[in-house]
Amino acid sequence: MLRDFVEKKHYKFAREAKDWEDAVRMSCECLEEDGTVEENYKEEIIACIKKYGPYIIILPDIAMPHSQEGAEGVHKTTIAFMKLEKPVSFDAEDPEKDAQLFFTLASCNPDQHLNNMSRLSELLGNEEVIAELKKAKDSEDLLRIQERYLD
Repeated sequence: MLRDFVEKKHYKFAREAKDWEDAVRMSCECLEEDGTVEENYKEEIIACIKKYGPYIIILPDIAMPHSQEGAEGVHKTTIAFMKLEKPVSFDAEDPEKDAQLFFTLASCNPDQHLNNMSRLSELLGNEEVIAELKKAKDSEDLLRIQERYLD
């Protein structure tokens, strides 16, 4: 999966984001660049978070930005990765709602999406991989982590 991020150029490394909204927008940039999603997608995600709360925080330090099924402006089914050096807070009163690693979902094919979710679940179930991803600085680190833990 990490190799897929590198091959598709679906990854981003950044120092920090101004706030969680900025982080969500940043996490969608590489998907916009290749036409996977249109510009409106990131705003749909932000609107959903404002409506439902920080549902995208799936584990401490890990966010999975996504919108609802059938979201407009999604042309491919994939996942993108983003790592922030400085975590961003989705709820100032709850440090468990901070995120540093972002796995941004785009889906227009349910079968492919389920396969992606299964692969992502396997990756997120490996605490060593998560620890290494938090230290990663570039695409070479992603490839090294893939080879060491996931091949």
